[in-house]
Amino acid sequence: MSVEKQVLPLPGGLKVYVEHHCFDPSFDTVLLVNGALATTASFGQTIRYLGERVNALCFDLPYAGQSREHNVCDYALTKDDEVDILMHIADRFRPAYLLSVSWGGVASLFALARGCASVRRAAIASFSPFLNAAMTDYVTRARDHIAAGENLQAAQLLNDTVGRHLPRIMKLYNYRYLTRLPRDEQDQVAFHVDQILAMEPERYLNEFRHIDCDVKFVNGDLDDYTTAADVRRLGDYVRHAEFSTIRGAGHFLDLEGRAQQEQMRTVLCDFFCGERETFTPIAPIPQLSPVANSSVPQRLPFQVPVLS
Repeated sequence: MSVEKQVLPLPGGLKVYVEHHCFDPSFDTVLLVNGALATTASFGQTIRYLGERVNALCFDLPYAGQSREHNVCDYALTKDDEVDILMHIADRFRPAYLLSVSWGGVASLFALARGCASVRRAAIASFSPFLNAAMTDYVTRARDHIAAGENLQAAQLLNDTVGRHLPRIMKLYNYRYLTRLPRDEQDQVAFHVDQILAMEPERYLNEFRHIDCDVKFVNGDLDDYTTAADVRRLGDYVRHAEFSTIRGAGHFLDLEGRAQQEQMRTVLCDFFCGERETFTPIAPIPQLSPVANSSVPQRLPFQVPVLS
C-alpha cells in the first residue's frame, strides 16, 4: 500500500492537504469526509478495514490538521465553502464512492445534489438534518464552552453526551485533543455551530431530490443525537435511499468497540462492493506519517470531532 500526499490549491486561494491511500490500482476509490474539526488521521482504522476492497482519499479542511500551515487562518469557512471544497476534490480525483461521518454529512449531501458525477454510492454515517432537543442542547453548550476557552468542560461534555459509548482510552484522547485546540479553530467551531443552529431543514431538504446516486444512511441504535428514526425521514427526499442501523452503537459507531466495527465493515463493504465478507480482526493502526518538513503536529489516529 502506498500513500500519496499532496497540497491541493483551491479556486478561492486556499489549499487543502490530501492523502490518497492506494492499496491496489485496480480498486475504486472512496472519498472520506470528516465531521467537525477531525482530520485525515481520524480515519486511520476506517482506511485500514476498507483497504481490503477500496482505495481511500481523505483531506483536511483549510483550518485543520496538515492544511493549517498552508493557509492564513483569518477567515470563517461557511457550509457553502465546504461544499465547494468537496466538489472540487471530487472533480479532481473522481472517486466512485463517498463516506461521510457526522456533520460531514451536510456538505456531502449538498455536494451530491449539486454535482460529484463520479460518485455511484454514498454512505452517510451518524448524521441527521433534524436537530432534536438532545443535539441542540449539546452543540449549544459545546459552542459556549469553546468560545469561552473552557476546553476541559467541552471535552467533558463531549464524553458525557455523544461520546458516552466510547472506550475510556478514546475519551482520554478527546481531552488531549481539545486542550491543544488552537484559538482560530475554536472560533471556527463556534461559527460552525451557529450555522448548524440556523439551518432550517424545510428550506433545503428538497434540494436532496437531485441526488442521483445510491445513498445509505448508517446510524447507531444507541445514538440519541442523530436517531435512526429521524434519519429515515430522509427517505421522502433522497430517491435511492437505504438505511442501516448498527446494533449496540452510539454516535461514533465503529470507534466504540470491535463488534460495532465489524458491523460497520460489513455494511460498508456490502454497500460499496456488492458482497458481504467474514470479518477478521484488525491490528492496531499506527500513526500516519506527516508530510515531509511539516511543522504541524500530527493528530491522533482516531475520530475526535469536537462537535461530532
